[in-house]
Amino acid sequence: MPDKLPRRQVLRTAGALGLGAATAGALEGAARAVPDQVGTPLRAGPGRGRLTIRKAPFGRTSAGEQVDVYTFTNGRITISMLTRGATLQRVETPDSRGRIRNISLGFDNLADYEKLSPYFGATIGRYGNRIARGRFTLDGKTYQIPPNDGPNALHGGPVGFDKKVWKARVVQTASSVGVAFTYVSPNGEMGFPGTLTTVVTYTLNTRDQLTIHYEAVTNRPTVLNLTNHVYLNLAGEGSGSIDDQVLRLNAPAYTPVNTTLIPTGQIAPVKGTPFDFNRPTRIGARLRDNHPQLVIARGYDHNFVLGRPGAGGLRPTAQAWDPDSGRKLTVHTTEPGVQVYTGNFLDGTFQGISGKSYRQGDAFTLETQHFPDSPNHPNFPSTVLRPGNAFRSTTIFTFGTR
Repeated sequence: MPDKLPRRQVLRTAGALGLGAATAGALEGAARAVPDQVGTPLRAGPGRGRLTIRKAPFGRTSAGEQVDVYTFTNGRITISMLTRGATLQRVETPDSRGRIRNISLGFDNLADYEKLSPYFGATIGRYGNRIARGRFTLDGKTYQIPPNDGPNALHGGPVGFDKKVWKARVVQTASSVGVAFTYVSPNGEMGFPGTLTTVVTYTLNTRDQLTIHYEAVTNRPTVLNLTNHVYLNLAGEGSGSIDDQVLRLNAPAYTPVNTTLIPTGQIAPVKGTPFDFNRPTRIGARLRDNHPQLVIARGYDHNFVLGRPGAGGLRPTAQAWDPDSGRKLTVHTTEPGVQVYTGNFLDGTFQGISGKSYRQGDAFTLETQHFPDSPNHPNFPSTVLRPGNAFRSTTIFTFGTR
């Protein structure tokens, strides 16, 4: 598991924010409780080597901030991450013949991330997904987040965590390597209450598992919904449509949306609808059906309600694979939902790492999360975080082949 936060660092940060020893202890405890593996260990095979990590400059933002790229590998899977947005830039995995390709959409330069990126690979906060009209009420007080998606606030507002340069430190054990990213969001940033300290740790282990562990504390009651927005194409970034890639979800229900993609509050069964992925189904099999929800979103852009958690609080979430390359992805999470998005608004104006243009349906996301607009729906799982408590959440992506 990732190294715990050094106690001195936790106490120093908490003290500077006026969070108190109890909250510092909660954050320290969250850092210890990071599962880093699920399932049967994979046997060592050709291509696996020792765990390594390196750091290199990636560029400077338009405001002059230095952005670095950390690249870490287990000799088979290689992950590249940027300090801007704690962003997954590249995810390089072998196919069934051992050929390595990057399966994550992104850019090879900082300017495009600043000007063009629709959250490619970014860590999302303070509030992933949408809040209706950017407004919510907490403990009798109403807060306003600046709208940036029509009438609604999306992914934390116009300047969310995806646009911040995070502090980074290497974490490494005998069986894993990665980076812990830290960002302190001041009280009132984007209209959210409370000074929020967030640590997101990305680690790759020797079992080809990428673990994302989120932890956060606040000094005032607030709402929080953290996720990662990696766009995936298991055939390889820039390779075209994901229609023939297969998806299975452990999701008996989903949350229908209105015309601005805000949940109606209903939790609807997927059975008998194009949203039923409980059996392996081609992503494109029903993507163009004339279902009102698919018409509204131009495809899939919906939160799926996951089944009950299993061992360690982890829910079996999804399996996806590409029949041609043989690449396979399995996802587990402690979160109650996952947003499946099929790149509906990619319009060919994005030229990615490979030099290819990204078009509608060229990728999918599996954004593990709490439900969209939860602060305005009392029947949804709560996203409220209070002083003295630590938010923590874990998602595990396991890479392999069929």
